Amino acid sequence: MPEFSYKATDRMGKIVEGLMEAPEEKAVINKLQNLGYIPIKIGAPSKSRSFSLEIDITAFFKRIYSRDVMTFTQQLSTLVSAGLPLDKSLFIVAELTEKGELQKVVRDVLASIQGGSSFADALVKHPKVFSKLYINMVRAGEAGGVLELVLERLVNFLESSQELKDYITSSMLYPVLLTGVCGIAIVILLTFVIPRFSTMFEEVGKGIPASAQFLMGLSAFIKGYWWVILGVVAGIVVSVKKYLATEQGRLKWDGLKLKLIVVKALVQKIEVARFARTLGTLIKSGVPILSALNIVKETIGNVIIAGSLVGIHEGVKEGEGISKPLKNANTFPPLAIHMITVGEETGKLDEMLLKVADTYEQDVRNAVKRFISLLEPALIFFMAIVVGAIVITMLLAIISVNDISF
Repeated sequence: MPEFSYKATDRMGKIVEGLMEAPEEKAVINKLQNLGYIPIKIGAPSKSRSFSLEIDITAFFKRIYSRDVMTFTQQLSTLVSAGLPLDKSLFIVAELTEKGELQKVVRDVLASIQGGSSFADALVKHPKVFSKLYINMVRAGEAGGVLELVLERLVNFLESSQELKDYITSSMLYPVLLTGVCGIAIVILLTFVIPRFSTMFEEVGKGIPASAQFLMGLSAFIKGYWWVILGVVAGIVVSVKKYLATEQGRLKWDGLKLKLIVVKALVQKIEVARFARTLGTLIKSGVPILSALNIVKETIGNVIIAGSLVGIHEGVKEGEGISKPLKNANTFPPLAIHMITVGEETGKLDEMLLKVADTYEQDVRNAVKRFISLLEPALIFFMAIVVGAIVITMLLAIISVNDISF
């Protein structure tokens, strides 16, 4: 079915734009009129499916990121807190939004609200942009008449999550660059430097050390079959990604991360912080705890830890509370369980969960900092060993050539 672009206005004179699937232009006009809009302009239908690859590539570069959603929520929260009606606030945010894709989404949400939908129902139409956590918090805020407060909590939640993500990403940037430089240096030595010595050693190949012969053979193989190497590496990467995308592959990979001593503690802290902040924010916003646990399960990145939440959900459902099932799950650190137990006993579970999140997010930052402080010298040492070994091997080969009697 073709997709038409449209521009229309409501009875108050507000302009709305968007896309609509319909068999013909007349059907678009009828749908808009049924929604209470006055059609201004109906665009031509989308081109044939032959352009789908181009559209997909464009969409890849124009995708909406979590940072964009955070900015949208910050702006909306500010406007709603200032006393502006929701529809007027959304209209202003749409005008302020520079990213075209997000602007379309905001305008579509605004059109749905003006058509009689609730804010939460309007967000449901865009599951790739707004998470279940986001939608359920908005729904709870609308039901309790505290949307302004919920938006403020959403801003705090998104800012904390983005801050932790940015910290981990920026911390890993230098080691990744260092690894890339190391790889490039080794490739340059093997493909440009060593081949220059090959001609020199051709006549005296039997007299040079075996290590130098191995390096020159490796260099010749890389230069002659680099396309095979790239193909094999690409094949391995694709195969591993496909396997990890399967349920069995994801289960084994996440299980392995929890068995590795170096990685286990960091993974646990990240997931505990995510669990506590998500659950605490949902409960504080008025979402029932059983519904909140279902949402939290989908936000946990490690499937092993996420699977343990099933028992927690059942325990809460049977009246055991949350701290006892958490302890039985054997996936959360004792400190987190003790803090949650105190929060449960004092009737301040939501506040204690947020304190747990703050505690473990700080622990994650400290753990990442320590890890990077060890990783950087280790990478430099490794690069020095590899490059040094190549250089020393070739120097020894040159010395051995000078010692050969002609």
